[in-house]
Order: sequence, then C-alpha cells, then structure tokens
Amino acid sequence: MDEVALAARIDHTLLDAAATARDIDRLCREAVELGFAAVCVMPAWVSRCVACLGGDGVSVCTVAGFPLGAHLTEVKALEARRAVEQGAREVDMVIALGPLKDGRHAMVARDIAGVVAAAASAIVKVILETSRLSDEEKIAGARIAMEAGAAFVKTSSGFAGGATVEDVRLLREIVGPEFGVKASGGIRTRGQALALLAAGASRLGTSSGVAIVRGARAADTA
Repeated sequence: MDEVALAARIDHTLLDAAATARDIDRLCREAVELGFAAVCVMPAWVSRCVACLGGDGVSVCTVAGFPLGAHLTEVKALEARRAVEQGAREVDMVIALGPLKDGRHAMVARDIAGVVAAAASAIVKVILETSRLSDEEKIAGARIAMEAGAAFVKTSSGFAGGATVEDVRLLREIVGPEFGVKASGGIRTRGQALALLAAGASRLGTSSGVAIVRGARAADTA
C-alpha cells in the first residue's frame, strides 16, 4: 500500500490531556500535508481544529464519554452535540462497559442511540475496549452498536490495551463488509498498520501516523 492510500485510512490522533495549542496546530498541519482521513482530538480542541483545517478535506473527530465510558448518557450526548455544533464530523464514543459485561444490552443500546441522535449527521464510532471483553462480549457489543445506529465499531481507547489482528478479524466477521471497523491503540509501525488493514480494519487511529506514513514512503521508494 502506498503512502497516499495508507494516510487516507488513518485518524491522526492526539488525546493527551497535556496537549498545547502548538501541538494541536502541528497535528492539523501534518494531517493536511500527509492526507490523513481525520484528526482526532479532545472536545476542547474541536473548534481550533476546524479553524486550522479550514475545509482542507481532513475531518475533525472527537471523543465522548472518554476514556472510561462510565458517564451518564445525557453527558455523552451533550459532548457529541456540542462537538458537532462546533464542526466535528466524527465522534468516537466509549461504550458503557460495565452494563455490557453485566448483560444489560438494552441499556447499552440506549446509551449508543442517545449519542447517535445527538450527533445528527456525524459519524459515530463505538469504542468497545476489546482488551477488557470476552469474545462473546465483543460480539454482543458490535451487534448492539450496529442496531443502535452507529457507523463504526472501534477496538480501543488506547488507555487499556490496544488493537490486535485477532480482534479486528472477529469484528469484521460480525459486522460484515460494509460497516466500519476502526483499529486503535498501540499502532506504531507500518507493519502493524498493514496487518490490521489486511485483517479488516477500514480506519486506524494512531498518534504515530507520521512515522507510519513516512515509513511507507521510504519502503515504496527503496
């Protein structure tokens, strides 16, 4: 996969609470330069990213209920609605992990549907936190996300384990060929990125996107 195609599958991510305005501006410049699909930032930075990107074709993605998911649905929904009002086009929400593990699937579905409704036309990705789930819980979470109106399932927040080829392959089998699967957490090399894409990921979330894409460029010109 060449540099351009690989970059177009990456959400260029900076979710560090200590990120500065200078860091965010650099993130946006890199996203435009390399052609990333989106920048993914904390909600407080959405409006700055929208202004920095200025319609350059890179989406602004943010998070809701992050990183734990143990928030009231109305709080997650408010985060999503305000982010979209400020120009975000994608929202990565953390699933209600405890209720999922308890088997309270209707509650999990209501939580996701509340965020989907608040996000309006924006893409909603549901972070499953796969490292903390059994395969049966991963399957249940993916199915609930689909039924509740999300557009993607996502492996991880990056705060509790990361993406694996096995989890991506399982999620792709469950959601089918058209639904989105985002792999995130611990993706630092071109080899990891390509393996996850080959397993069925349609998008990658990583803070190492620049190194991954420049590694692709070096490999393709070697």
